[in-house]
Amino acid sequence: MDEKVEWCELPLELWPKIGKYLDKHIDILRFRSVCESWRSSISPFHLNSPSFPLQIPHPINSSIDAYLNKATLYLVQPTHASSNFQSFSKGYLIKVKESKNHPLHLVNPISDRKLSNHLGASPMVLNLLENHVFEVCKSYNVHSKGGHYVAVNKVVLFPNSTWINVENSVACCVFKEGRLGLMKHGYEKWKLVDENNFYYDDVIVFKGQFYVTDKWGTISWVDICSLKLIQYSPPLCGFGDKKHLVESCGSVYVVDRYYESEPRIRRRNHVGDLNHCAAVMGFKVYKLDEEWGTWVDVKNLGDRVFILGNSCNFSVSAKDVIGYQGNCIYFTDMFDVRMYNLQDHSFITIPFDPCIENFVWPTLSLQRIRGNNQFHASV
Repeated sequence: MDEKVEWCELPLELWPKIGKYLDKHIDILRFRSVCESWRSSISPFHLNSPSFPLQIPHPINSSIDAYLNKATLYLVQPTHASSNFQSFSKGYLIKVKESKNHPLHLVNPISDRKLSNHLGASPMVLNLLENHVFEVCKSYNVHSKGGHYVAVNKVVLFPNSTWINVENSVACCVFKEGRLGLMKHGYEKWKLVDENNFYYDDVIVFKGQFYVTDKWGTISWVDICSLKLIQYSPPLCGFGDKKHLVESCGSVYVVDRYYESEPRIRRRNHVGDLNHCAAVMGFKVYKLDEEWGTWVDVKNLGDRVFILGNSCNFSVSAKDVIGYQGNCIYFTDMFDVRMYNLQDHSFITIPFDPCIENFVWPTLSLQRIRGNNQFHASV
């Protein structure tokens, strides 16, 4: 038992078994980049993850083609081998939107807006041997062919593992008017969960299940077989106007958003978008104590950063990420990306993504080079 064996001397038949414990594509890419024997043990063409955009039924009109798009958020931490970024001790966030027909491109991690090219036409390569790349989360949104209105406020997909066929994945969404919908492979239309109620605000994947919150802050998980909701928490009874779910360090939080005026009249404007003209005036954060089944009013997040994005909510540590401040909530407010400080309740409007402000990153398209250890940025 005390004898040490080099990794490269392990029996070849073990490598495919080890590789299949890696669910995330970036981990498999790094695995295949180590050496020729590791690369040959897992073929990229045998992976079963769905190709995006994924065609799905339109939520309102079945005659319109709708598509589920995916973007992946990464934390990139330069190593000492990187001469360009060796002065940084922190990493940075990049969000990559994927498409089977077009090069990958960067989008803002909070607003999801495509980042424009302001650095010229010079391509740049992100070498995975010089950077540690970690997947933070995946996000999804629904678009329709021809720009038709899609009444989806939030959508999540589970499972989305490299080794899972798309036929085994399920999508869950919150429609604009607060309904909750479920979509499995082969469905001709979305099925409603709790179809008599229109008061759901957010949905996330937590502990391998869909968890939703209603306007009172009650969390339930979705039984995808019976299309029923199982109550998971007591009502929060927060007085805010919209509830957001955030998973952080293995615990679930509800972030209660307060508007200056009542925004819950869910009306569309002339272009079909939900008309929330009221500005945000504050947030309150609550943590669910699962052992006692009670809500804890959180006054300080420490070094944690909560990000309420347009397509996903997530949490990171400020000590790991450039440009983000701990004990703060980053969010979109009408057309702006803003930061709310929980300590002094102040707001700051951010004109562009914080990671762009603190270091030069090419806001160009990204094209993945299969089978090697690089992401390639090109116009």
